[in-house]
Parts: sequence; structure tokens; C-alpha cells
Amino acid sequence: MSIRECAMNSEAFRRLYEVYKNRETVSDAFRKNGGKVVGQMGCDVPDELVIAAGMMPVRLYADEYRPLVQADKYLEYSFDPVMRAQFEKVVDGTYNDRIDYLAISNSTDVIIRLYLYLREIKRLDPAAPIPPLEFIDWLFTRKMIHQSRNEHTVRLFWRKLEEWSGRTITDNDVQSAAAICNEDRAALRRISALRKADEVKVSGSEALVIIGSAFFMDRREHANLVNLVADDAQSWPGIDAARIFMTGSAQESTELYELIEKVGGVVIGEDHDWGDRFFGRDCNTSYSPVRAIVDAYMMREFSSKKATVSQRVKALNDAVDSARAEGVLFYINAYEEAASWDFPSQKSSLESRGIATGSFVKMLFPLSENRDLEEKLGSFVESVRRVRRDA
Repeated sequence: MSIRECAMNSEAFRRLYEVYKNRETVSDAFRKNGGKVVGQMGCDVPDELVIAAGMMPVRLYADEYRPLVQADKYLEYSFDPVMRAQFEKVVDGTYNDRIDYLAISNSTDVIIRLYLYLREIKRLDPAAPIPPLEFIDWLFTRKMIHQSRNEHTVRLFWRKLEEWSGRTITDNDVQSAAAICNEDRAALRRISALRKADEVKVSGSEALVIIGSAFFMDRREHANLVNLVADDAQSWPGIDAARIFMTGSAQESTELYELIEKVGGVVIGEDHDWGDRFFGRDCNTSYSPVRAIVDAYMMREFSSKKATVSQRVKALNDAVDSARAEGVLFYINAYEEAASWDFPSQKSSLESRGIATGSFVKMLFPLSENRDLEEKLGSFVESVRRVRRDA
């Protein structure tokens, strides 16, 4: 199915699509005009603080076909392949020409290790083209003592951003930035509702464009455009396809979703950080700014990287029920260990409730390296349709 003509006929969607496909266009212009860009590795860097500092947050991403010269030099082959590809762009100087600073959150154990490698490379070779680094050391358990520790962590990052930006960040600055991010999240929830409606109006690949473009542009402009797309999409034709929920490895491109659509499915929700999880929880502006940021990032839906198996089983069941999914696709890249820990229990729980599952584990990156993937996805989608027919 890919991106439909009805979506491309929307001027607002075309703008989001342009940013999604040409991810450095906006940030390059921002830097050219004197702005500073903060790259983000990991999904728990508080956008609100970066925006409050007058800087632009952008998400690091992998180039699928870039030779991994530096990654092969420094990293074991057992690293998550997407993280290896991101590391390559940091160490080979690609991002040094595109971002001013790099904030790294401990969202996964692999990212923690990458930070340590980057820090050591820079220590041994100060001339290495690696931007100045800051590590955000969250504690992910939901206890009061950890709340206090995380508030301290936010204050440390707050001070670092003041140093980087050369300006004082006030409480009002953070609250204003939080309001902008909340507006964007609210707009994205409108798109989510159109994906999960009885008559699906927005395809999964279209949704990834709408969500993912937020990582590479001004957040207020993004919110305005997303609202316009949500208005336009009310009149888009419905999608008659097997309703699939996707879990596992984050999808930085639309390629997998387009294959699913090609064989008769539509992804109506996901729990990875380039999808639904990005806008799952608002920053509560009635709290103090520091507490609000901790709440927004630490109390949102459990990530497979920082949760127990039982928490992930419940979270997936709840998300699948909310989306009224007919099948669940587990798609996990090779060497992405954390997601694989939850998989057996999640699969068992879903199948005990009569929900079809498709298991795609130890997948190669890039996607094109996986033989017969389209055929296998087609068999999975047909199994979902079979459950629907037998119901």
C-alpha cells in the first residue's frame, strides 16, 4: 500500500513527508541561522529542556547501507545492528558536521556501552570528530527514592544545557516548552485514534511519517501540521486490511510497514519509540518543571529495555486490546537482547486469548538482507485473516 495518494494530496502531510525523508534539512537551516542542535541517542532525553534552552532536539538514526568502518574497528559484532550504524555516524564525523552536542540517555544497556566507548575514544584522541557528550543517568524503577534521584539527574542536564546554550533556563521557559510538546502529543493522539478506529483512516507507514517527522523539525510547526493532517484524514478512504499491532525493534523507516501493507495488513499501533510510545504521556504542567519531566519520561508506558517481563506482558495486552488488534507481529533484530526476553511470555499470553502472533526474531539489518520476508509476512497476515474468518 505504501503512502497513499490521498495522503500525498494533503499539503500538510507532504510537508511532514519531506522532513521525514530529508531529515537534516530543518536542523541544517537552524544551525546556519545561528541556532544550536542537540543530537539525541536514546529515547529518554527530555525534549522540553532542550527546547527551553532555545536549541533544537534531533534524533540520531541509522543509515542502512553506510559501510561500518568505525563500528567494525571499535565494536563487537554482537552489538545491536541499528546502534552500530548510529555509532558509525558519530565516530566518522557525520554528526559532528550536523549537531553541536550529543545527549545520551541510558535507555538501553547497549546505549550505555556506546556512551562509554565514545567517551573513551574522545579521551584518547581529543581531535576525534565526536561532539561534546552529556550522559543522562536515569533510574527506571518507580519508587520515591528514585524519583528524588531522577530529579537530581534532570537538574544536572538542565545545568549542562545552560552551559551549552549560554543562557539561563527559567521555570517559565520549561513550562512553555512543555506546553508545546503536549500540544504535539495531543495532535499525534488524534492520528492514533484514526489508526485504531473501526474504519482505519491512517495506515501504519503514513503514521510513521507523521510521528517520525517530529524528531527533525520545530515541534510547534509539527503540532500544527499534524492537526491539519488529522482534519484531512477524516475524509480519507478506509483501509480494509488485517489489523496488526507491532512490537519489538524500533522502525526508523517505513520499509517494514510498507511490506505488511503490501500483503494485506495494516499496522494500527506499536509500542516502540518511533511510534506510539513517543506521545504516550504528557508533561504535567501543574507540577514543578523538574518533577513534571521526571513524571513524563519515567511513568510512561513500559519499554522492553527497562521493565520486568510481567510488566511488559500486561502492557502489551493492554495496548493490543485498546487498538483492537487482530494479530501481533513480533519483529526483533538480531542481537537486540532486551526485547527477546519478553517475547515468549508475551506470545503465550496473547495466544491463550485467541490472538494470532507472528514471530520474526534474529532479523537482519538492513531489512533487505532477510530472505523471503515478504512471503513470510504474507503467511502471517493470512493467519490473522483466518482467525477473523473462524471467529
